[in-house]
Amino acid sequence: MKTQITDLFGMQVYTDKAVLVGEIDDVVVDVDGKKIDSLAVSNINPELMDLKGFKGLRIPYRIIIAIGDIIIIRHLTGAFGRMKQE
Repeated sequence: MKTQITDLFGMQVYTDKAVLVGEIDDVVVDVDGKKIDSLAVSNINPELMDLKGFKGLRIPYRIIIAIGDIIIIRHLTGAFGRMKQE
């Protein structure tokens, strides 16, 4: 799957069970490994989880199924890391 990193910003993220997760806000790159580590997602669907004190989620790149007009990820409970509010 090849795409420009800048094309990911603002894209909506859905699970493979058609659940809206949020929008891509940033991309975390593993410079030493020369690969994308995770996607930072903001504007989180409030029905998905309670994010008190957090501004978003980090989604591991390995759970991405497809990138097109939207991003589709595997629906995994507990697979998301939270990003602290600054």
